[in-house]
Amino acid sequence: MDEMRTNFNWSVKGKYVLITGATSGIGLAAAKELAALGASLGILARNKSKANDTVSQIQAYVGGCAQMDVFLADMSSQQSIRQVVDEILSKCPRIDVLINNAGALFETRQLTGDGMEMTWAVNHLGPFLLTTLLLERLKISESARIITTASHGHKMAKKGLEFDDISAERLYKKMKKLMGGPTLRYAQTKLANIMFTAELGRRIDGTGVIAHCYDPGLVATNFNQNNGLMARMTMAVMKLFSRTPEKGAETLVWLADSSNITGPNGSYYVDKQLKNPSEAAQDLNAAKQLWKISEEQIQSSK
Repeated sequence: MDEMRTNFNWSVKGKYVLITGATSGIGLAAAKELAALGASLGILARNKSKANDTVSQIQAYVGGCAQMDVFLADMSSQQSIRQVVDEILSKCPRIDVLINNAGALFETRQLTGDGMEMTWAVNHLGPFLLTTLLLERLKISESARIITTASHGHKMAKKGLEFDDISAERLYKKMKKLMGGPTLRYAQTKLANIMFTAELGRRIDGTGVIAHCYDPGLVATNFNQNNGLMARMTMAVMKLFSRTPEKGAETLVWLADSSNITGPNGSYYVDKQLKNPSEAAQDLNAAKQLWKISEEQIQSSK
């Protein structure tokens, strides 16, 4: 893919932005700023009460003038995602920006109703399915953007994705002997986000849609608070060295709003700068293999 620059006069003002994971942390901070910039928002959330509270917070932030829709879905459930996509396509004649921001980490190995490992399902398969189902609608826009929240933590997955253990059965057995072991599975899913973005960018190059991912940095949020005392203690220490959600959201908002995005389709950004992810994340053959496996996993749930 050749280097590109979005020279056209792009901004999110008047655009329709669909965002997951907007009820707290980086997602909420980004949603507030995007609404303040004049975007119409589609908030995709699992919990109706939290979603309505998010709407209230955003309205208060922008003085009550934001245009917003709420869509309810469980990002770990492929059936739920398929159902909400039908609702979104029925209600939204165009989508200009899709932001895949929802994420989770689970201390123990859990399976979804589709039989998928939970961290993988929420962090990778959910965004993969949502994006591919909405891609044709995104292409209708004069230009559209797909932005996925990755993490510097992807570098922990130094061996790359273990395709012969994609459901992490061996990994979780090993984790019992490792302090902070679940973080490695999270790292694998964030690596998958970057590889998915790279392959997506290759596939949609020339369609008018651009796809990028970014590292928000170490951010002080409520992430990983439901995985026991050790996880909460670890996050409490990490917060001492963390940036605010607003700071973490800056690159996300910039990728959604800026007319001055450089780099090839499918790139990785840190603090508004084009960066190279880990060596494993740059393995294009592995990215193609990930795409193939992901397609098989979403097909098996139909």
